[in-house]
Amino acid sequence: MTLLRLEQVTRTVLPPDQPALTILDGVDLAVEEGDRISIVGRSGSGKSTLLNILGLLDLPTSGVLEFQDRAVRSYSSGERDRIRGQHIGFVFQQFNLLQGRTALENVATPLLYATGRSFWRRRAIAAEMLEQVGLAHRLDSLPERLSGGEQQRVAIARALVRGPRLILADEPTGALDLDTGQSVMAVVEEVATRTGAALIVITHDPTIAATARTRYRLDRGVLSSAETGAEAA
Repeated sequence: MTLLRLEQVTRTVLPPDQPALTILDGVDLAVEEGDRISIVGRSGSGKSTLLNILGLLDLPTSGVLEFQDRAVRSYSSGERDRIRGQHIGFVFQQFNLLQGRTALENVATPLLYATGRSFWRRRAIAAEMLEQVGLAHRLDSLPERLSGGEQQRVAIARALVRGPRLILADEPTGALDLDTGQSVMAVVEEVATRTGAALIVITHDPTIAATARTRYRLDRGVLSSAETGAEAA
């Protein structure tokens, strides 16, 4: 099943007293359930803009954007918010953990917006997710007591605790050393495989990109197929 489809998507902005600036130019992308996709691009290539559109945080200027075969423009802002909360998990380079809250409390936070059994069992569900990422012994630890790799694992657990169908990872290893980064990506892959989620990794790291089954390069707003995980030229 196609989760997300982009066809000839463009995104332009109008800087003050300047001509229109094209950030994305005719992007085509289809994301199926269980896909493993990497998108490599240098700074300024349009990666953040593309991530915002993939995550339904922003709408394209023109072109087709569909989620589960429905045009995203037909959703209200509130509906898009609910889709993100229920079906899309974000893993960022910056951990963005809540200071003064334990690992368990951080991971349980998205479940405050859940309903029914998931809401009432939120602490148990969060504990189970932390166990899956290897942090069962760190439930009561505050962020400042965790290593960088452990903080990223908490952030991953928080992103995945609601069982998203699509995981968007934005430079997820950029703040980590090589070994820790590879370990973190292994955790993301393991959880995505277990839940059947599609995984899109946006990165500048060719090693991380090469692990995806389908690889793309984003350069000056143009998305093209990349046969290897080589760094964007």
